[in-house]
Amino acid sequence: MYRVKDYINIDKEILSGNPVFKGTRVPIQTLFDHLEKGITLDEFLDDFPTVKKDQAIAVIEIASKILTSKNIEQIYETAA
Repeated sequence: MYRVKDYINIDKEILSGNPVFKGTRVPIQTLFDHLEKGITLDEFLDDFPTVKKDQAIAVIEIASKILTSKNIEQIYETAA
């Protein structure tokens, strides 16, 4: 099981508090934007070499766990 804080950092001093890959200034949203456009994970990693492959995979798996949770509606309400 992945711990969110091991892979994602949220700090108001870094990109105004947007979630970034821990230890980088690369927004998590950038990964999903790339994937949505059909850009492969390896191409994303080439574009953002400060992000490690295990970080990107963990973030995708965390998102998957959240989106397939039986409590998705509550999670969404909390996040919105």
